[in-house]
Amino acid sequence: MKNRIIIFDTTLRDGEQSPGASLNIAEKLQIAHQLAKLKVDIIEAGYPMASEGDFQAVKTVAKEISGITIAALARAMPKDIDMAWEAVKYAKRPRIHTFIATSDIHLKYNLKRTKAEIMKTAVAAVKHAKSYTPDVEFSAEDATRSDRDFLTEIVAAVIDAGATTVNIPDTVGYSIPAEFGGLIEELYRRVGNIDKTILSVHCHNDLGLGVANSLAAISAGVRQIECTINGLGERAGNASLEEVVMALKTRHDLFAPNTQINTREIYKTSRMVSNLTGMMVQRNRVIVGENAFAHEAGIHQDGFLKEKTTYEIMTPESIGLAQSQLVLGKHSGRHAFRDRLNNLGYNLNEEKLNKAFILFNELADKKKEIFDEDLMTLVDDEVLIIPQRFTLKHLHIESGSNEVPQATVELRCLDEVLKENASGDGPVDAVFKAIDQLTQIPGKLLDYSVRSITRGKDAIGEVRVKIGLDDKREVFGKGVSTDIIEASAKAYLHAINRAIYEREKG
Repeated sequence: MKNRIIIFDTTLRDGEQSPGASLNIAEKLQIAHQLAKLKVDIIEAGYPMASEGDFQAVKTVAKEISGITIAALARAMPKDIDMAWEAVKYAKRPRIHTFIATSDIHLKYNLKRTKAEIMKTAVAAVKHAKSYTPDVEFSAEDATRSDRDFLTEIVAAVIDAGATTVNIPDTVGYSIPAEFGGLIEELYRRVGNIDKTILSVHCHNDLGLGVANSLAAISAGVRQIECTINGLGERAGNASLEEVVMALKTRHDLFAPNTQINTREIYKTSRMVSNLTGMMVQRNRVIVGENAFAHEAGIHQDGFLKEKTTYEIMTPESIGLAQSQLVLGKHSGRHAFRDRLNNLGYNLNEEKLNKAFILFNELADKKKEIFDEDLMTLVDDEVLIIPQRFTLKHLHIESGSNEVPQATVELRCLDEVLKENASGDGPVDAVFKAIDQLTQIPGKLLDYSVRSITRGKDAIGEVRVKIGLDDKREVFGKGVSTDIIEASAKAYLHAINRAIYEREKG
């Protein structure tokens, strides 16, 4: 244990306290199963005294998740501890986590009690919890703003009372790394019985130092870190699990201890928590943001293509991502541009590559990011010039809330005009079915997206589609119009024409 950091995940308790985040019992259980795959050591499943929903959530997680310690939070009050035990007792490895504030500001304004009273309450709470389970954790809330002498005394007292883990929280994110590391060192130096417990920290991120303080504590000897997925939590959140874990893994030259976390489950866990809580992960977030393994600058892209470690200190595969992303934009160079075209299946000669790169730069001045579909459209329509076998001549839709949508589509194929009528689940579906019948190239719609590319009620809409063909190929198409159904028809035809061209060219 000396050479391993225990990861105490409190996403289901402190993480759910994020303003705007809320989880029902089924969602908590889903996240708990994923945390088990991630191989966290401890799941703090909730605060049973808070509500009947929290009680049932802790009880459900305790019953269904095995192989991991399940903790329930309780104030240093008998009724809270009793309730916590009733919820967590079903776990094979239950823990009661009890806490009370120790700072002068909390004693004066919040608790209105003396230090002697707080000491007595803390010791009694640990002993009461110990009567239920041998695994008891005590937290000195607001420890970093507490009187050092009193904090030292209460830590020693709760250890004597039976606390197997003692947590030193930076509850309001007030401390800085050098100061926090010094506090931990002082506790190890002054608390005579500290070798009988595991020292833990719980760092909030109000000054953006939650992870830095956690790492400083590890350097000072702490062996349990309390953290959350995506850094969720009260106010500005908690130390982020993925940041702490990957810092230890990446800088193993500085940190001897490591974790048992299966880092390849990090990205999946992050996305699950984001989707279920509704708390979006910002693009430039560390480790799990969309930009974390994305490179746009031409110099960076060139170096990355030559040797990945020039601009990446960890691999995307290490957190469960398939690969890094070279983002094409106005800062990109020819090397990355050629590489992306090759990956898309285009092997252009120098003349066509030069033409494509000029057109790409013109487009990049108008768009922040160039997607694969943009490149394919640019190369197909402007460089290779894909013949438009089918073009839209006329479109008529009949649709209403109480009638089956009908679409009449007229296409021009070379010198011939083709016409077909079809019904569908909606007007777009009806149009696509009519086009399938006319072109005799039925495609399975794999992706459909629409966005406005101008402003106002008469804005031009852009539709992008991806369709799958019988021969397992996938093709993209794009269409624009002020009429979104017409734009959809053009996008679908664009994909069909590309499919015909690719098939004829082999």
